[in-house]
Amino acid sequence: MTSFTLHIMAMLFMLCDHLWATIIPGNDWLTCVGRIAFPIFAFMIVEGYFHTRSVKKYLGRLLLLAFLSEIPFNLMMGSRIFYPIHQNVLWTFLIAVLLIHWNEKAKQKGRLLLRLLVACGSVIAAFILGLITMVDYYHAGIFTVLVFYFFRGRKWWHLCGQFVLLAYINIEILSGYSYEIQFLDNTYYFVRQSFALLALIPIWLYRGKQGPYNKIVKTTYYAFYPVHMLILGLIRMM
Repeated sequence: MTSFTLHIMAMLFMLCDHLWATIIPGNDWLTCVGRIAFPIFAFMIVEGYFHTRSVKKYLGRLLLLAFLSEIPFNLMMGSRIFYPIHQNVLWTFLIAVLLIHWNEKAKQKGRLLLRLLVACGSVIAAFILGLITMVDYYHAGIFTVLVFYFFRGRKWWHLCGQFVLLAYINIEILSGYSYEIQFLDNTYYFVRQSFALLALIPIWLYRGKQGPYNKIVKTTYYAFYPVHMLILGLIRMM
């Protein structure tokens, strides 16, 4: 599994979710599949941070794309140009990357106590900023990126940490709609958001390889988010 494959998968899953939310409502399988997209993107944001040649340029690209995506996001979500009660996911990632960078700066100083304080401070900041800025997925979205940062690696405890914390974030924090299942005269409830845990399968199959990469691929990565939302938003308004 390469970075290219993960990006393509995440984009297709996200498209499914946005189709369900806009022009093809009522097809729940689309949003169930769509739950897989966000954890993959969150994982790739962390990988992007560690593989970029310039953190400043990386942050600059996220900031620019967040601004460019805001109107398409507003059109898709609220059928209007100005929609202040919900911000696009690039702001979620931008806040998360700033917190990651804060932790990396603390690591460079090498003091364990400082690193622990900054890590705890990052979680608190993620909670507060995610709520007051009303970014996509709120604080849970920032937490998801931080999970892949704090448990970055392939040792057993990295994988366990990712699974346990993502389960808590998606089932307990995000929760949301549940499907009622009858089995042996008992009623069980399956949280739709728990489909997000399936994202760990392709993430764990990733081996750090980039796959195909050129200007066209790079442009596709960045342009897909605002362009597809703009198209769906315009169709929804017709």
